[in-house]
Amino acid sequence: MSNEIRDEERKGINSLPMAVLNAIQNPVILVNEKGLVAFANWEAEAFFGASANYLAKHDISNFIPFGSPLLTLIDQVRERRAAVNEYRVDLSSPRLGADKLVDLYVAPVLSEPGSVVIVFQERSMADKIDRQLTHRAAARSVTGLASMLAHEIKNPLSGIRGAAQLLETSVDDEDRALTRLICDETDRIVSLVDRMEVFSDERPVDRHPVNIHSVLDHVKAIAKAGFARNIRITENYDPSLPPVYANRDQLVQVFLNLVKNAAEAVGNRPEGEIMLTTAYRPGIRLSVAGTREKISLPLEFCVHDNGPGVPADLVEHLFDPFITTKTNGSGLGLALVAKIIGGHGGIVECDSQAHRTTFRVLMPASKGNSAEDTAPMSIKGQS
Repeated sequence: MSNEIRDEERKGINSLPMAVLNAIQNPVILVNEKGLVAFANWEAEAFFGASANYLAKHDISNFIPFGSPLLTLIDQVRERRAAVNEYRVDLSSPRLGADKLVDLYVAPVLSEPGSVVIVFQERSMADKIDRQLTHRAAARSVTGLASMLAHEIKNPLSGIRGAAQLLETSVDDEDRALTRLICDETDRIVSLVDRMEVFSDERPVDRHPVNIHSVLDHVKAIAKAGFARNIRITENYDPSLPPVYANRDQLVQVFLNLVKNAAEAVGNRPEGEIMLTTAYRPGIRLSVAGTREKISLPLEFCVHDNGPGVPADLVEHLFDPFITTKTNGSGLGLALVAKIIGGHGGIVECDSQAHRTTFRVLMPASKGNSAEDTAPMSIKGQS
């Protein structure tokens, strides 16, 4: 039994309401008449990055930005003794992190004069899910474009290349360089079209319970043997994670792409670092189109780097096709990542600021009933 539950039981609070509050997938706190956080559910502890016991010893103003509208709302509710809703309140701070946009519900506790209940609805995740649906729509548009390109472009390119090869046999050395250039450029276009054809593959994904840590270890080994041989790569894994329900080869493709992007962002800086993390984050659920089913996405896999960051005007469009920050990039790598993760019923997002960029993948856990499916995943080097 946790210290929080023992403390509340000593105060005479019934364990059933406690269980209900802890089951709510939004942060909920009770601020007493002195401004102290008298109660915080589990989601609130995660939101503020502190235990309920620690929160209870400090004024609410210690945990939110100076001059926050939330303090004014609390005063209004105490004065009017009526609930208030406020939307899109920015609580971003070094303590809570960037991009902390929330909807607030503040209500008085009539039996405890001066006390108010505050419910936080994080807008950032809702906005990210909205953007994810846009990414999926963009990937579907590339699917149609890829099919068209395969039929309408590759055939004439083949004829152009054949003609250039014939000319190559009958021209002088100076002109032969031009025919060689024609062949090389047509080959490059065909290669690009071949990459895009991946988007038109609509076959069901062959999925099984997969140990994500074995996937990440494999990706790290490839990276250290090649493009990231001079970059420090660290891990922070949750060894208790259940398997992810996925296609292993496609997950390798996804994380190899993300790690390669991180390595290119870090470059040759001596302090450059890439971190791979895994965690269990309950509370994220997506509706399935055409049904009443909701998919839970509790598994969080992240690739962090301390590179210069993604330009702010590109972050929201980063997973759209043909969007790239690289001089010679095609802009299809992250679009393919979004398609693969979307095909698995998950979402992928990017949070970026100077010297801290995170690509976050949220995916469903395996629903298998066998011991192999439900056993916690081990981490190499741990017992």
